[in-house]
Amino acid sequence: MNYNKKTVEDIDVTGKKVLVRCDFNVPMKDGVITDDKRIVEALPTIKYLVSKNAKVILCSHLGRPKGEFNMQYSLSPVAAKLSELLGKKVEMASDVIGPDAKAKASALKDGDVMLLENVRFHKEEEKNDPAFAKELASMADIYVNDAFGTAHRAHASTAGVADYLPAVCGYLIQKEISIMGGALEDPKRPFVAILGGAKVSDKIGVIKNLLNKVDTLIIGGGMAYTFMAARGYNIGTSICESDKIDLARDLMAEAKEKGVHFILPVDNIVGREYKEDTVFMRIYSNAIPDGWMGLDIGPTTQELFSKSLIGAGTVVWNGPMGVSEWENFAAGTRAVATAVAESGAVSIIGGGDSAAAIEKLGFADKMTHISTGGGASLEFLEGIELPGIACLQNK
Repeated sequence: MNYNKKTVEDIDVTGKKVLVRCDFNVPMKDGVITDDKRIVEALPTIKYLVSKNAKVILCSHLGRPKGEFNMQYSLSPVAAKLSELLGKKVEMASDVIGPDAKAKASALKDGDVMLLENVRFHKEEEKNDPAFAKELASMADIYVNDAFGTAHRAHASTAGVADYLPAVCGYLIQKEISIMGGALEDPKRPFVAILGGAKVSDKIGVIKNLLNKVDTLIIGGGMAYTFMAARGYNIGTSICESDKIDLARDLMAEAKEKGVHFILPVDNIVGREYKEDTVFMRIYSNAIPDGWMGLDIGPTTQELFSKSLIGAGTVVWNGPMGVSEWENFAAGTRAVATAVAESGAVSIIGGGDSAAAIEKLGFADKMTHISTGGGASLEFLEGIELPGIACLQNK
């Protein structure tokens, strides 16, 4: 995949109408935004366009309105928040490609900003319908994609519009592809990847791709028990994808063949049931008793994983080491977060639960990059071409 894409700075936007796909899919409660992080992250691109006297038309999805106008998913609270953050009024359209959107778009003056209503109010958005994409594009002269979180989706507003307009990326996507792309193309070595989370099946593509790139691969979280089963260990009632045991065995053999240091937990915190307040104890990986399930990595493993990061040049981490939302089983994820923060390596956190753990611990400023997209960053690490990036002009 070509990561060298034109950005907003490589195209003349002065006086032009610019359609910007943002990720304003923010959490809301009773019509009030509870976390405005994604809106704040979109500001650099918007401010740049305003400073260049572009006429800015923002669009995004919010939630899953299932292709109909459902005002519970209206973006109007986002327009209000944007107005506050930009210190200037952001006009809110009452539709997406209807008469109000088109009238407001054609009335824009240089440096003005407007927001279209939720693009997923039209079922054509997720179907990447060409007629819908063309209508969206007809309001603008240039298309900017700055929504990395949806870049792995080939939707009308993330990819389809690029068939009708010159397409470039905003600062958010530029940062994602330059840092993550750089790490995958030419990593500073040693390159260590840490993968966690529940299922091997979610990460097969990532493991296969990374085995060709990393020096060390560390596996924690629920997926580690499928690998332990493949080693012939008794794993009690731990989560295990029995149909993936042969695959796990093959992946470990491939790692050995390629000279990749493949590390699994040596001890675990196991519980009787999958409950926050279950009784728990520490046990070695090759001796988990029947009726007990692994819920976190143990203290020896925390030390082993942490030591493996000393002197690393690049660290990519995706997925928690245990059931990190429960205090009794959060120590493993905390230990890894601390080790990554202290490693001094180029550190890339692949969105989702790992990002949440880093934020919670206050380590965000110690990381080189925290990805804004969970699913998108996983597909990126798999080496899959993302439609929302592939459609942008190459430099």
